[in-house]
Amino acid sequence: MSRKTRDEREEERGLFWDGVIEGMPLFAKELIAGGVAGGVAKTLVAPLERVKILFQTRRAEYHSVGLLGSFNKIAKTEGPLGFYRGNGASVARIVPYAALHYMAYEQYRRWIAYSFPEIGGGPILDLVAGSFSGGTAVLFTYPLDLVRTKLAYQVVGTSKLNVKGIIPSEEAYKGILDCFSKTYRGAGFRGLYRGVGLLGQTFTYPLDVVRRQMQVQQLSPSNSQEMKGTMDSLVMIVRKQGYKQLFSGLSINYLKVVPSVAIGFTVYDTMKAFLRVPSRDEAGIVVTNQTSNKQASLQS
Repeated sequence: MSRKTRDEREEERGLFWDGVIEGMPLFAKELIAGGVAGGVAKTLVAPLERVKILFQTRRAEYHSVGLLGSFNKIAKTEGPLGFYRGNGASVARIVPYAALHYMAYEQYRRWIAYSFPEIGGGPILDLVAGSFSGGTAVLFTYPLDLVRTKLAYQVVGTSKLNVKGIIPSEEAYKGILDCFSKTYRGAGFRGLYRGVGLLGQTFTYPLDVVRRQMQVQQLSPSNSQEMKGTMDSLVMIVRKQGYKQLFSGLSINYLKVVPSVAIGFTVYDTMKAFLRVPSRDEAGIVVTNQTSNKQASLQS
């Protein structure tokens, strides 16, 4: 019995993966492409995201030294891995979030175009589909965003820094599951969604700052008065911390948003090509034909 050559084995593997890819439903391909795109983009801008969260949540020992000073401080006290503190939870959130967001956007877009053809294409269709897909992704993944913020807020060795308002080291979270467990035990299911009234409005940066502070307020004893609502929290931050705090970290947000979006869409398009996802128009035709064939078969 002759052995298969290397070329023959590679050809068989290629045919196997061709069959797997061709056999995957369209929504599964979009889920995979979106998840990979979100994970890669989020990881590459994680250092900027870590510093931004420290600024937003007013960590005293970082807030006063600026961007470069914060980078130096993290490098000295926590090492290179310090720039990725909380990134595990961030990726664990962004992968399903991006997967759901991209997939839901494509699905909503096709459904709206098929059900309401009078809308046509263009920005209106994109706006409606994007709004629905964003809300869908948030509902399923917000608890991971809360955990990511709490983990990124923690700083190694805070007990040695003797800074007023810093949580004692024994209250630190040890990881994603530990943070989930303690948050749930302390505040129940509602605690996992603290600040989600705000998330849909984070196109205004001050509300994003309020959301971050609401997420970590239990970790900072200096916040003696509880933040109970959006406007109350906004007023409290302005009164106690000054209006400039509402825009703390905004410059970092500008720095990270361009590469993050560019990387995300590049990886998404690359994955779509690899998974042989048809264009939006072609996909719409396929879905429409499949729906028509099902209806015809049921009537017959």
